[in-house]
Amino acid sequence: MLKPQQIHQSRSIRNLLPFPSQFIHGFSTPAFLPLCNSKINQTRKNVKLGFHPTPVKVALTNTPEKPVAVKATVIVKQTVTSFIKNIGIQQGLDEIQDLLGKTLLLELVAAHLDPKTGLEKKRIKGYAHRVSKDGSNVKYEAEFEFPADFGEIGAVVVENEHHKEIFIEDIVFDGVPNGTVSVNCNSWVHSKFDNPRNRVFFTNKSYLPSETPSGLRKLREDELLNLQGNGQGERKSSERIYDYDVYNDLGDIDTEPTKKRSILGGKDFPYPRRCRTGRPRCRTDPSYEKWEEGFYVPRDEAFSEVKQLTFSTNFIYSMLTAIIPSLEASILDPDMGFPNFNAIDELYTQGLNLPTLDKKELWKSVLPRLIKTVSDEAHSILRFETPETLDRDKFFWLRDEEFARQTLAGLNPLSIKLVTEWPLKSILDPETYGPAESAITTDLIQREINEVMTVHKAIDQKRLFILDYHDLFLPYAERVRDLKGRALYGSRTIFFLNPDETLKPIAIELTRPPMDGKPQWKEVYTPCLHSTGDWLWKLAKTQVLAHDSIYHQLVSHWLRTHACGEPYVIATNRCLSVMHPIYRLLHPHLRYTMEINALARESLVAADGPIEKIMTLGKYYLEVGSVFYDQHWRFDQQSLPADLISRGMAEEDPSVPQGLRLTIKDYPYASDGLLLWDALKQWVTEYVNHYYPNPSMVEADQELQAWWTEIRTVGHGDKKDEPWWPVLKTPKDLIEILMTIIWVATGQHAAVNFGQYTYAGYFPSRPSFTRAKMPNEDPTDNEWRRFLRKPEVALLECLPSQIQATRAMAVWDVISHHSPDEEYVGDKPEPSWVEDPVIRAAFERLHGKLKQVEGIIDERNGDCNLKNRNGAGITPYELLKPFSEPGVTGMGVPNSVSI
Repeated sequence: MLKPQQIHQSRSIRNLLPFPSQFIHGFSTPAFLPLCNSKINQTRKNVKLGFHPTPVKVALTNTPEKPVAVKATVIVKQTVTSFIKNIGIQQGLDEIQDLLGKTLLLELVAAHLDPKTGLEKKRIKGYAHRVSKDGSNVKYEAEFEFPADFGEIGAVVVENEHHKEIFIEDIVFDGVPNGTVSVNCNSWVHSKFDNPRNRVFFTNKSYLPSETPSGLRKLREDELLNLQGNGQGERKSSERIYDYDVYNDLGDIDTEPTKKRSILGGKDFPYPRRCRTGRPRCRTDPSYEKWEEGFYVPRDEAFSEVKQLTFSTNFIYSMLTAIIPSLEASILDPDMGFPNFNAIDELYTQGLNLPTLDKKELWKSVLPRLIKTVSDEAHSILRFETPETLDRDKFFWLRDEEFARQTLAGLNPLSIKLVTEWPLKSILDPETYGPAESAITTDLIQREINEVMTVHKAIDQKRLFILDYHDLFLPYAERVRDLKGRALYGSRTIFFLNPDETLKPIAIELTRPPMDGKPQWKEVYTPCLHSTGDWLWKLAKTQVLAHDSIYHQLVSHWLRTHACGEPYVIATNRCLSVMHPIYRLLHPHLRYTMEINALARESLVAADGPIEKIMTLGKYYLEVGSVFYDQHWRFDQQSLPADLISRGMAEEDPSVPQGLRLTIKDYPYASDGLLLWDALKQWVTEYVNHYYPNPSMVEADQELQAWWTEIRTVGHGDKKDEPWWPVLKTPKDLIEILMTIIWVATGQHAAVNFGQYTYAGYFPSRPSFTRAKMPNEDPTDNEWRRFLRKPEVALLECLPSQIQATRAMAVWDVISHHSPDEEYVGDKPEPSWVEDPVIRAAFERLHGKLKQVEGIIDERNGDCNLKNRNGAGITPYELLKPFSEPGVTGMGVPNSVSI
C-alpha cells in the first residue's frame, strides 16, 4: 500500500478532547475486555450458539500444536490537527466505533508462503479496541490465536474504520513464538471511507529484494507501484504518491500575468524536478499549473505537529501574512532608505512600531524573537535581536580581514577558489558582453602584494584565490538594471594568502556590459589609504558582498541542497521498498525536505514573493539558478572532498587525516566538515558492507539500480547524458553516492543555513540588494561632487531600503531557527537499526565519534593560532558542531533539509 514515513510528534501536546475523563477512560479496565471482538470471545460465543468446533483436547492429541495467544498493542498519536478535523457528527461515530472495538482491523501476513501449496498462508484478522490514553498516546489492543505453523510475521495490513485519518506510531506483537515483533509505522493511515485500499506496514527487519521472504514479495512490489501512481489526475492531500514535474507553479498567472516566470526544467532552463501535484492548467497558458494555496506533498512528508504548531509553518505564514504587510503599512515609502547608520542600529535597540496586529498574542507566541510587548496595546514593536557578530564587534563589517575571513568561515564558504590560470578571462561572447580580458593585471597584483613575489610564483605556491561572479551575473546586469531601483555587475575579487593562513583582499573588478548605447564599463578597486579610494573600495566590497549573498541563497543554499535534493526523496520512495536497508539508511536524511520545498514554492521563492523582493535579481532570481545548474552543477562534485578538490582548496593525500590536504590549513568549514564527513563515512561504510558482503550484490539489486537510474534520468533528467555520473556497481560506488546525498542534507545545509541571522542579520555586512551603481560609473559632475561631499550617503543609497532590509532580516531570523523537535545527525537511531546488533553497534560508534567532533571543534575555536576562528571580536565557527538546543544558535547539524 503506502509507505510509512517516520514523523515524530511532541509528547508535550495536550489532548483537546472536550469529554469527561470517565468517557475517555471508563472502558479501559480489564473488565471491559471480554466485550471486545477477540478471537477467544468469538469462539466462546459460537459454542453457546450451537456450533461444534473440534474440541481442544483432540487438537492437542493430534500433530497440529495448540495455537498461542498473541497480543497486539497499537499506539495511536492523538494530535491537535486530527482532533480538529474530527469535530462534528463523525467524531461521535468514531467514538462509538472505539467503544464497540471496531476501530482498527489488523491482518497479520506471514513472511513465508505455505510450503505445501506455494500460496500465501491465511491471514490472521482481528479488531483492535481502545484500552487507555496517556497524554497524547492512545493505546489500542487486539488478541489473536496464532497458529503454530503460521511462522514469522512479515507485515500487518491495517484498515482504519474511523471517518478520519489517524497517526499510528507503533504496533508491537507480544507472545509470538519467535519473540516480540515490532512494526514501526510513524505514518498517517487514511480512513477506509476516503480510500478503500488498506495500508501495509512491514516489520522492522530489512531485506534486499533478492532476500525478501516469499510471502512478502508480491506485497513489496505492489507497495512500490502504489507509491508511484500513474501520473494522472490531481493529487489529494491524503495521498502518498511520488512523481515528478517541472517548476511551472510559481505564480497565479491567470489573475496576475506579471507573475509569469520561466518554466524551470527542460531544454531552455534545465533544473531538478519537483514533486508532481497534478493541479489544473492555467487558462491563459496551459504550460503552467494553476496556483492554489496548500501545495500537495505526500502525506507522510508533512511536518510533525511540533513543527507545525511551534515552528516552521506558523513562523513563515505569520511573517508573510502579518509581519511583512504590517511593515509595509508602517513604512509608507517603499524606496525610503536609512538616513544614517544610527537608524540602522535602532532596529536592534528601539525597534519599529507596527500597526495593530490581529491575533497579536499568536504572533508574539510564534515570533517571540521579533514581536515585543509594549504598554500601548494598540501597537506592537518589531525589534530584532542583535546578531552575535555585531554584538561581539560593532565594526566587524568594515574590516577587510573579516570580509576575507568569512569566505572561509562565514555563511558561504563554498565559493572561494584557487587561482590556477592567468590572466583571468571571461568565456562569455565578447560581441555581446564586451572584451573578455580582465582588467586585473599582473602589475596591479604585484604592486598589491608589495613585490614579495611574481604573480606566477604566487599561483605556483597556491597563494592567490578568487571569488568569481563575473560570468554568472554579467548576462543579467542589463535586465536587472531595467527593474526599478537595482544595480548589478559582474565581479571578480582576488585574495592573497598570508603566511599566518589568513586572506587579504587585494583587488575587486566590477564590470557592466554594453547597454544604453554605451560600451562595456569595468573598473578595478584596491585597498587605499586616501579617503576617496577608501570609500570606493568600501562601496565595491558592498557590491561583492551582495553578489556573494545572492549566490549563497540562490546556489549554495536553495539550489544545491533544497532543489537538487528533492529528486532524491522522490526516487527513494518510488524505487526502494521501505524494507530495503538503503531506504532505511536514507529516510532520516530525506525527512521534511519536500514539505519545506513546497512551502518555499508557495511563498518564499514564489513570483513576487519575499525572496524576489529582497534580492537584487528580482524576477530573474530562480532563472539565474537554472543557468548555474546547467553550466556548473555536477553530482560527482557535490561531496565535501570532491567539492574542495574541484575548487583547488584541497588535494588528495593518503598520508594525512581524512586523506585530504587542505590548501589553506585554517579553513574552518573544510577542516570541521572533514571531521563530520569522516564520522559519517565510517558509519555508512559499515552499514553498506553489512548488507552487501558480496560486491556483486550491488549490481544485482534491481530496486537499487532502478533508484539510481531514476535519479539520473528523471529527477535530474536535464543532465542525464552527462559523462560524469558515477557508476553503481560495487559497495564502494554505493558508499560514495550515499555519502554525497547525506552530506548535502546534513553538513552542507547546516553550514549555509543556520548562520544566516548571525552573519546577515546586520544587513550592511551582507546586503542582498544593491540599489545604486558605483559613484564613478559614468557620473555626472553633480553626482561626483555629491559623492565627494558626503560619501556615507552613497553607501546608504546603495544598501537596501528600510522595507527591503527589514523583510530580509525577518526572513533570515526565521530560517535560522532550529525546531524544538529537531532531529540531529547521529543523535537517535532509527528503530530498524536498533533491532540489528551489528547496525546498532555501528550507530553507537557514530554517536560517540560525533561527541568527539564537538570537543575538537571547541578546542579549535580556543586556539589563538587559528586566526580564522579565534581573535578579538571574532565569532567562533560552530556551524558544524553536530548538536544544538532549539532556536537561533549558530550550531547544530540536523539530519535533513527541513528549513
